Amino acid sequence: MGGRLEGKVAIITGASTGCGPVMAELFVQQGAKVLMAARREELVAEAAARIGENAIAMRADVTSEEDIKEMVDRAMKAWGQVDILLNNAAVPGTDKYVWEQTLENWNATIAVDVTAAMLCSREVLNRSMLERKTGSIINFSSTAGWIGIPRKTHYVTAKAGLRALTKTIALEVGPHGIRCNCLVPGSIDTALWQNYGKRMAGEQGISFEEWREKALSGVPLRTISTPDDIANLALFLASDDSRTITGQSINCDAGAYMVG
Repeated sequence: MGGRLEGKVAIITGASTGCGPVMAELFVQQGAKVLMAARREELVAEAAARIGENAIAMRADVTSEEDIKEMVDRAMKAWGQVDILLNNAAVPGTDKYVWEQTLENWNATIAVDVTAAMLCSREVLNRSMLERKTGSIINFSSTAGWIGIPRKTHYVTAKAGLRALTKTIALEVGPHGIRCNCLVPGSIDTALWQNYGKRMAGEQGISFEEWREKALSGVPLRTISTPDDIANLALFLASDDSRTITGQSINCDAGAYMVG
């Protein structure tokens, strides 16, 4: 029997580390063919090799229009269509109070976290989805965009803007049979989060375990999302199981975004 994504083709940006490879592996297990794109070519190539022949990797800088065109062109040449786009690429930028903020830091964060999602969406729509009148675009925001975080005006603004972008794309593409939704995770238990926690624990003179318990004390479930949790939610939104869901920003914040 086929999987939930049998016959589908997906592009995943930011696919070298974190949730990217986990989502790619799950999608392939569910029958999809996946193009994994990231700036760190060696890492994304290693991840694709582990997954197998239905995952291919390429280097792509999602702030470059030319790279995005080449990314979609690669998927089209390999498989003739694009059914799913996961705009997973993101950067945190450098933490600065607003009175310290630089235009370089602001623009670099907006470029990856918002503008790239627009450019990637535009390209898959023009190259495949509009003509075939089908597709699912999934953006990845953050609970930071709901609650705000000191010293992250750049990142918070980008993640809040991504929800608005999602809503507007959904309104535009809905009549063409295409959906666009947004996942809004809190913290995710990745190496990046663990390294952050260890640094914060060191600054506070406590163990990582103590910091983790403190950080999760205000979270109802007292737990944190895993990459597998995020991958399963992305699978739901990518599949026909969510065929009547569009324009939504769906919280997945078992672990609320940690400040420190």
